Amino acid sequence: MYIMFMLEYYKLYPDITAPDFTTGQSACFDIRAYLGTHLTEVTGFCQNNRPCNVRIHQTTESRYVTVDPGQRLLVPTGLIFNIPVGFSVRIHARSGLSLKKGMVMANAQGIIDSDYVEETKIMIHNISSEQLQIFHGDRIAQGEMVHQELYALVPTETRPEQKTNRSGGFGSTGVST
Repeated sequence: MYIMFMLEYYKLYPDITAPDFTTGQSACFDIRAYLGTHLTEVTGFCQNNRPCNVRIHQTTESRYVTVDPGQRLLVPTGLIFNIPVGFSVRIHARSGLSLKKGMVMANAQGIIDSDYVEETKIMIHNISSEQLQIFHGDRIAQGEMVHQELYALVPTETRPEQKTNRSGGFGSTGVST
């Protein structure tokens, strides 16, 4: 038996494409870039890790932003999620964008807490050596609602004992050099 929970979303502007599941078996829903006509720029970090604003370009067919190599941008989605208490939304990179274009999430995985009720923005990082474009409506990330386990952080005066024959970390279990 399945229990279905609802993830509500609020569209800040009427022309936003709703998040959706691409296939019937998709584990995550797609999140799209929103570069509406009332926006003129997005926030980013440019050369020397300095904050900068990046202009949104307008053509007769589309609106887009250019992401330079090494640059990081906060790409707006126009969505606010109403996440139920006891859940969070995890934002993941789209594997095709990462592999084929070199466009990854700057924070590897975003986490939206249930008490965050502002616009969701996706932190994009261009790790390629070429300029990349993000167009209005492009699928730039994917999200999933995750149930939160409740736990407490408890200090202890006793160092944890070794549970297996493992020693070390950072590749100690078999990554070859």
